[in-house]
Amino acid sequence: MTTPPRDAAKELLPEAVSGSWLRFLDVHEPLRPVLYRYCRSLTRSPWDADDLVQDTMARAFVTFACMNEAPPHPRAWLFRIASNLWIDRVRRRREEPGPAPEETTSREPRAAREAAGTLIARLAPQERAAVVLKDAFDLSLEEIAEMLSTTVGAVKAALHRGRGKLVEPEPPEAPEANAPAAAVLDAFCEAFNAGDLERLTALLLDTAGIEVVRVHAEYGPEAARKGVFAGMLFGSKRLAAAETSGGIDPRFKQGALPTLPRVEVRLHRGEPILLHWYAHDDGEAVRGITRVETAEGRLSRVRNYFYTPDVIAEICGELDVPFRVNGYRYWPAP
Repeated sequence: MTTPPRDAAKELLPEAVSGSWLRFLDVHEPLRPVLYRYCRSLTRSPWDADDLVQDTMARAFVTFACMNEAPPHPRAWLFRIASNLWIDRVRRRREEPGPAPEETTSREPRAAREAAGTLIARLAPQERAAVVLKDAFDLSLEEIAEMLSTTVGAVKAALHRGRGKLVEPEPPEAPEANAPAAAVLDAFCEAFNAGDLERLTALLLDTAGIEVVRVHAEYGPEAARKGVFAGMLFGSKRLAAAETSGGIDPRFKQGALPTLPRVEVRLHRGEPILLHWYAHDDGEAVRGITRVETAEGRLSRVRNYFYTPDVIAEICGELDVPFRVNGYRYWPAP
């Protein structure tokens, strides 16, 4: 077969990579819920868990391309990649000056169902992974050793140390992270609920990053005005006509109406977040969540969680608000 010229190969590369990535997701995306559950047990934060899931899938995709054959046990393979990524991340943070990694995540509420996670957070990275894999997923010592790239003896020792720490007195809670500027959040809500795209875009710094988590990222006000912000404001029209307009798998339409959504600020574990309420034939429900960062009185980063069903379900469950999920992708699954 003749090799295409370098310029032609460069043009074909995005399409080839995108096609391979989509085929990879077709096979491994059904494992996202259980992978999120595992990452959630490690990180104690829904936001960090979602990041770890995405990093795991990206690393798995690159690793898969270098393998001669598919892994025989995909769930165990993904768990192993997630474990290694998370352990390396925590170790790097502990080597850097500043607060420990546990102090950078959002606070857990003191509800009974969160008590175990609060205690688990006190364990060293390998201890926490071993305890979660054994007690939450009931894996064998041999399976855990393979996932953590260690020996059965080391797993036994990690379990012994970890379980011993779980009965020690609990240390004081870490302080909360700085919240985004309230005035900017209020201005965002006012502009969004007025359907004023220009005023909404004017809140962005020129260097701002805007993303629909997992599927799309943009930089700067002009790109946001034409892309993510326009979709956030007016995407309900496409959602309501999903069978013909695309933009979401029609299975997730779930009675959505073309009415423009509204947004409001809610406090979640000490952090102000934005809930996106969509109209449906049986009432309003949250279909998206946005987190923002501010600097100099403007938006420096905007992250919209729309194609993140695990995060939406968890956050809305804790806030006790009705919600609908949109799947993991805007293109139909096979």
